[in-house]
Amino acid sequence: MKRIGLVDVHCHISDQSFEEDRDLVIKRATDVDVVAMISNSENLEDAKKVLRISEKYKGIVFAAVGVHPIDLLTYNESFDKIKDFIVSNSKEIVAIGEVGLDYFYGRKEREREVMKLFLKEFSKLSRELDLPIIVHSRSAGKYAIEILKEMEVKRAILHAFDGKVSFAAQAAKYGYFFSIPPSIVRSQQKKKLVKAVKLENILLESDAPVLSPDPKERNEPKNVIISAQEISKVKGVSFEEVVEKTTQNALKLFNFDWILDS
Repeated sequence: MKRIGLVDVHCHISDQSFEEDRDLVIKRATDVDVVAMISNSENLEDAKKVLRISEKYKGIVFAAVGVHPIDLLTYNESFDKIKDFIVSNSKEIVAIGEVGLDYFYGRKEREREVMKLFLKEFSKLSRELDLPIIVHSRSAGKYAIEILKEMEVKRAILHAFDGKVSFAAQAAKYGYFFSIPPSIVRSQQKKKLVKAVKLENILLESDAPVLSPDPKERNEPKNVIISAQEISKVKGVSFEEVVEKTTQNALKLFNFDWILDS
């Protein structure tokens, strides 16, 4: 009989907070049947580190490369530089991310214009390379979705989406996915999102080291099990169904056929 494990589609294993115990963090995740973690980069230097880590933990940690929208506010590299890095390493990465818009921190019009420009360029690149795109959209969900649709992106994850449920419903109809962090246990907005969106459009994420079930504690990839448990409660379906469907969704996006263990 075949078994399906959990997939964390969005975390930051390269974060400095994991420097002392990264081996143990990954072991704790695999101990609860997390079979894949996608570590997202926040800038070019971080991207290099993410690739090194994915090589060290081959088969369990996978690399997504992008520039976080907040990092764009102080980013000193051109788009071409990060694009060249992505293209050169396209066989070693599974997604473009983390990219997107952050209108909570980027409040000046010129800052938002830079974010929109980069998101459009990353969207174009995701189509050219046939890679999914993992999108940050804090206080900017409507605008991020509009750009993705304008750029005709077909494979997108809206991670930790904080926008209106009505915008999420539109994006789900377009085939986009929403990854749900463990902070759902303390977020009415995330519960409403999960209730409104079909399981066919839901994935699991930790966003470790942030968005922990307890805001005072460092988050870890193992906590995607908490995401799945809470989704199960909100949806009124079994935990096993949530795990199976979210992992099948990840298979569809990332071609992780090997996740199905005998």
